[in-house]
Amino acid sequence: MIDFELTEEQRELKTLARRFAEKEIIPRAREYDINATFPRDVCEKAFEAGLMNLLVPKELGGPGLGVLDSCIIGEELNYGCAGIAGAIAANELATLPLLIAGNAEQKRRYLGQLVEKLTFAAFAITEPGAGSDVAGMSTTYRREGDYYVLNGTKHFISNGSQASWYVAFATADKKLRHKGISAFVFPADLPGIQRRRMHGKLGQRAGDTAEIVFEDVRVPKEALLGEEGEGFKYAMITFDRSRPSIGAIATGIAQRALDESVKYAKQRQAFGQPIANFQAIQFMLADMAIEIEAMRLLTYKAAWLVDQGQTRNVLSSYAKAFAADACMRITTDAVQIFGGYGYMDEFPVQKLMRDAKLLQIYEGTSQIQRVIVARHLLRD
Repeated sequence: MIDFELTEEQRELKTLARRFAEKEIIPRAREYDINATFPRDVCEKAFEAGLMNLLVPKELGGPGLGVLDSCIIGEELNYGCAGIAGAIAANELATLPLLIAGNAEQKRRYLGQLVEKLTFAAFAITEPGAGSDVAGMSTTYRREGDYYVLNGTKHFISNGSQASWYVAFATADKKLRHKGISAFVFPADLPGIQRRRMHGKLGQRAGDTAEIVFEDVRVPKEALLGEEGEGFKYAMITFDRSRPSIGAIATGIAQRALDESVKYAKQRQAFGQPIANFQAIQFMLADMAIEIEAMRLLTYKAAWLVDQGQTRNVLSSYAKAFAADACMRITTDAVQIFGGYGYMDEFPVQKLMRDAKLLQIYEGTSQIQRVIVARHLLRD
């Protein structure tokens, strides 16, 4: 039997997250965006409210929530601000590889840190010359006795300058492509690690995006995550589990854009009446609402499949591509409805449009999602 009802616990989580967004995020969003302020204070409150580290298992002190639960919460937090919500949620991406391939000691040591006090972690895979082409990464590792030595540069790493530990990917031999990649988990303060926050972003400015440089960084052999040479597989499984969350981010941003547009259309007067009376505006609002409902349902289904154990989940790519592209259209239409005011930072819709663009780029572009979907359709 198909059931589209949220459980009582999920409804409570949704309400908690929306109230948090309205009280703690929305009042700060414009200032933090303009000044590119990292929202540590908001993260501290989110941590205290139980809105961080949602996937950490109960046996390690976490809430042990599923991906669907995480998406429900994420939608509401991103209704407030995608930059601030991104800082709150980035730990989830670093958590997933440990849940997939970590041993008991690695989980206890690193995931345990996340629930003891406010701690940030980062998933370090993207490089200046290797974004969508993960197998083309240039960061290398070599074995020296009881250590692995890492060299290379990572770019666009969420919470990278704030993190206390990293899950980082490197290759033993670039010629081996995906077969040469391994994953490592280690503290962020090891000798040879340099990091800096990257500035000048179009949107999601409150979130920390960092460059991390590894220069002969020696990590103990115990830092190896899972099996050597299996890092690419762990990364792809991670993305299959994390991409529904991008759908949730898109849904939250788009819902905010629709709500702001409806409110403005009722208030704004033109030709002696509210612009909401004009069919051109009504059709734009209707199309926005239709797409948002489709985004939400597809995101929920993709997340539910992950929770059911489908680790190679093509619907995650469906959800990310559809929701990211729809969110860009919806936020652009919101700016159009606001007219000249939509172009000014006095109103939130221009920020929503700027924040939305990144969704079509990170964790695999919209074009890469279509490649994944096409391969799934055409395989034997």
